[in-house]
Amino acid sequence: MPRIGVFVCWCGSNIAATVDIGQVTEAAAEMPHVVCVEDNKYTCSEPGQASIRQAIAQHGLDRVVVAACSPRMHENTFRKTISAAGLNPYLLEIANIREQCSWVHADRVAATAKAIDLVRMAVAKVAQHSALTSSTSPVTRRAMVIGGGIAGIQAALDIADAGHEVVVVERSPTLGGHMAQLDKTFPTLDCSACILTPKMVEVVQHPKITLYAYSEVEKVDGYVGSFKVTVRRKARSVDESKCTGCGACWEKCPVKVKSEFDLGLGTRKAIYVPFPQAVPAKATIDREHCIYYLRGRCRICERFCEAKAIVFDQQDEIINVEVGAIVVATGFQQFDQAAYGEYGYGEYPDVITGLEFERLVNASGPTEGKIKRPSDGKVPETVVFIKCVGSRDEHKGVPYCSRTCCMYTAKHAILTREKIHGSKVFIFYMDVRTPGKGYEEFYRRASEEDGARYLRGRVSRVYPKGGKMVVLGEDTLLGRKVIVEADLVVLASGMIAQPDAQEMARKLGVSYDQHGFLTEAHPKLRPVETNTAGIFLAGACQGPKDIPDTVAQACAAASKAAALLNREALEAEAMIACVDEARCSGCLWCEPVCPYKAISAKTISERVGRRTLTRSVAEVNPSLCHGCGACTVACRDSALNLLGFTNQQILAEVEAVCP
Repeated sequence: MPRIGVFVCWCGSNIAATVDIGQVTEAAAEMPHVVCVEDNKYTCSEPGQASIRQAIAQHGLDRVVVAACSPRMHENTFRKTISAAGLNPYLLEIANIREQCSWVHADRVAATAKAIDLVRMAVAKVAQHSALTSSTSPVTRRAMVIGGGIAGIQAALDIADAGHEVVVVERSPTLGGHMAQLDKTFPTLDCSACILTPKMVEVVQHPKITLYAYSEVEKVDGYVGSFKVTVRRKARSVDESKCTGCGACWEKCPVKVKSEFDLGLGTRKAIYVPFPQAVPAKATIDREHCIYYLRGRCRICERFCEAKAIVFDQQDEIINVEVGAIVVATGFQQFDQAAYGEYGYGEYPDVITGLEFERLVNASGPTEGKIKRPSDGKVPETVVFIKCVGSRDEHKGVPYCSRTCCMYTAKHAILTREKIHGSKVFIFYMDVRTPGKGYEEFYRRASEEDGARYLRGRVSRVYPKGGKMVVLGEDTLLGRKVIVEADLVVLASGMIAQPDAQEMARKLGVSYDQHGFLTEAHPKLRPVETNTAGIFLAGACQGPKDIPDTVAQACAAASKAAALLNREALEAEAMIACVDEARCSGCLWCEPVCPYKAISAKTISERVGRRTLTRSVAEVNPSLCHGCGACTVACRDSALNLLGFTNQQILAEVEAVCP
């Protein structure tokens, strides 16, 4: 007969304020197979865990129920506790009397009755538990970083410095991401390129790092410690091993197109390097605009290339890479301003986004750092900045705050006043949010020292009149309408997820939220991990972030990945699905249901009389299975069961409260 111990946690006042702990312990003492009941103010504390270990030894307990908070918080903590006392860690059950009881009820009597029922269910279930063991699998001591912005760069360097090989996959021809487009960074106003470029160079020079630029991840198979990633290296039409980045090819190229790096404000050639500090400094041919690919003639770049690096018939290359951990750092994109037709973005050239303004003030930008109106090249005397365009707007944009807009608008105001002496700067805002170190002081510098005029109110319309852009808004603090005749209007665009973020999530087998950002396993306890073991998040692919937060998260993701790669072998999840081959009909309805691709078909042989027959049945890969239980629901033959949540265990819980 099982000998069960029940330990009820007060959780300070989190549970005890709503649940009568005394009544719960008295009721638990009368439950079948319970031989020990205790309560603690904080069961997860060292004294609380010590009391569990002592009770196991004193009462000869072989099962433990902890009535406390969600198992997502401390299940592993208590598993280690009972394991230290000599019990199998899976002979434990958590009764969640906090999140599912005390926190959602105000009626103390009803909450107490529910807590007793939850404990009764846990006792009935744990009586059906059996010892589980987990298998082990070797670790491939190599990491992959998807994305070559500042998050990917920092993560790759940290993992490589820890002694592990790293493969960096970047979809554009160069590293850098959005940070490479910036001029200055807040709140210190130091040069963005001066910070970023040395790190970009360090990536390509690091002996532990392999860079695949102009490449994309096509497929991800495998599991933690042993991922198999298919990477497509797109054809540059240039032999990277020969190209020296001398520039002769793009100097002679006769085709000019709008530059994506300059957001259409400048031009580039059909064969190009995105920006002067690009790493790797290898040319790429844009086949959509190259005359040779369009008409079959030209080839001027080939004639002037002394290194003989031009390869017009170059094909995409498929590379298979085995890695033990993956860091996702795919970044963000700007909100599409077309949703705000009243501001005239895309219709009026003198209405631009904040990132386009960055290219105007950047010394390597299309105007060589001089702020000029895109329409006529004149220096603007009055500049209007409109904040929260796309952010905090459930009707046209997204409901969340993009976190960076307040600060980069303050930076733009300071730069405008520095570069155009005597200029007038107006900033329309909803609220000013300055959450970082030194941010409040930076905002005050813009509003007080540099003379930017902040107007609390929304802008209703922007339209041209007499060579100016008329901005119609309001000042809600003074309760009056505001009309400003501006030379340039800058929209502080919000940050949204990459357009293919959901597709990337499906490739990786990770979850994403309603806005397309990839989601972490737990916002407080596991902020850089995903629900798929071995895959970590860094930067704005998880949500809007500024550069300091992005770098900090990249360092955290790198430390988690390095810790994983330091192991020789990994323990697989023990609470996984198992197949009763005698019941399985081989229909494999379970296979497409599994989100982790852990189920496949296998052939078994059976002796029937004098004959040996073969048939297909489902097989679960223990290294891939995460114990979600989706397959057990889909199985028509009831051949699949989830260890730790078997049909018998669940029915025991139901019968405990519904006799």
